[in-house]
This record gives sequence, C-alpha cells and structure tokens, in this order.
Amino acid sequence: MIETPQGFIVAEECRKAAWQNGYRRALGQQDGWARFGSTTARGDIHLAAGGADGPWYLALDHVGVIAELGLPPAEMPGPGHARFAFRTLGELYGALTRVYALAVSLPDAPLQTFLDKTRTLPRTTEAERLVVQRIGQDILREALMAYWGGRCPLTGIPEPALLRASHIKPWACCETDAERLAVHNGLLLSALWDAAFDRGLVTFEDDGTPRFASGLSAEAKAALHWNAPLRLTAQHRAQLAWHRTHVFEAARHGAPKQ
Repeated sequence: MIETPQGFIVAEECRKAAWQNGYRRALGQQDGWARFGSTTARGDIHLAAGGADGPWYLALDHVGVIAELGLPPAEMPGPGHARFAFRTLGELYGALTRVYALAVSLPDAPLQTFLDKTRTLPRTTEAERLVVQRIGQDILREALMAYWGGRCPLTGIPEPALLRASHIKPWACCETDAERLAVHNGLLLSALWDAAFDRGLVTFEDDGTPRFASGLSAEAKAALHWNAPLRLTAQHRAQLAWHRTHVFEAARHGAPKQ
C-alpha cells in the first residue's frame, strides 16, 4: 500500500529524488503518486512510497526506457506503463540516474537536436558537409556519454578525455541521419579500444564479449583488458552484425574498410 495522500516527509523525499535526477517540473499528485517532468528528457516519472521508511515506488511512461532499464516490474496498480519497487532511497536514486540517462538519449533525442542545429546549414561543399558531420558526432558523443553512464563499459574508465564515441557502422556508411545519430549505433570506448574497434582488430559477439583478430599480438590483447561484457540490445546486435562482416572480416582478409 502506498501513502495516500503523501505526507510531508514522503513528498519532500520524492521531490528531492526527482529534482536531483533531472526531473524538476512538479506536475501534481494523484492517488499518492507525485508526477514530475523534465525539460531535457522525454516522458514523465511518478514517485510514491509506503511511508517515510519506504518502500519507494517509481512509475514510468517512456516505453523505450522501460525496455532498457532491465528491472523487474512490480505487480501493483498505478500510473504509467510499468511500476518498480525499491527497498531504500539509495536504490531509487540509482534507478532514477539510469532512467534520466536513457530518457535523454532514446529514442530520437540526438537526431532531433541534430536537425535543430543543422537545419539552416549549407551542405554543398565537402567542407560544409564536414562541419555538419562534426556537429552530429559531437551530439552523438553527448548522447553516448549519457547512455553508458560516462564510462567505458568494458574497462570502467570514466575520464572524458580518454573516451571516444565509436560508431559501429561509420557515418559515411549509414543510410539516414536517424541511423547516424542512434545511440544503438554507437559505443563509448576508451581510446585504445576505439582504435582497435575502428580498424577491425576487435569486434563483439551478440553476448557482448570481445572477439579479437587472429593476428593480434599477445601484448596487444593484454593491453586490451576488459572487466565485463557490453550490455547490448537487439538494435546493438544488428549493427554489430554489420561490423563483423564489413569491418572485422574485411580487415582479416585485407580488404579496406567500407
């Protein structure tokens, strides 16, 4: 059972949790659920609690975020498309951090930002097209930083200067701007992993584990250490299938990258 209406402590904790995780528009309360929105993230969140000591509840409207959040839904009535339960505020905060990161990068937020910024820019000359491409790459990097939590998912390296926005299918090979700007067509890798991935010296299996080129030295493999496999969606796997064929296998046979 949730506290209805919310008492002062629950209401204040819900407000702070929403505010500190990017949802700063208070949209009212109904049946014990406080609703919050964001000017930068799509979809609203709804927060509730059983009492001042918890448990704490989160309801989400954003179907894409729900699909990628990877948490088991709670069997309970309430707003949104799914509800989730947490024993502590710390667990709720952790989930909200991930929710916001996904909401600012899914499904087409980077594309819309790109279209807004480049709508009036010319693309006649090669130099003009490179300017547009650089804007798109910067936008994708910001989205990938949010999606992957600001760190290389393989090594855990969090320093922005050492991280690269790695296209799975290169910009020039994509058929549409939507594909170029899709977070599922990108990985956030440390500089060494990015260089190896870009040159087809490494690719990834559908379970997120690396596959190294047979000619890669033992020293190089040792330098390319990793702590955990990539967390992949079906969209990632589809793009990586392209990378395995057109970059990894092409490099293995000495063909130039397309």
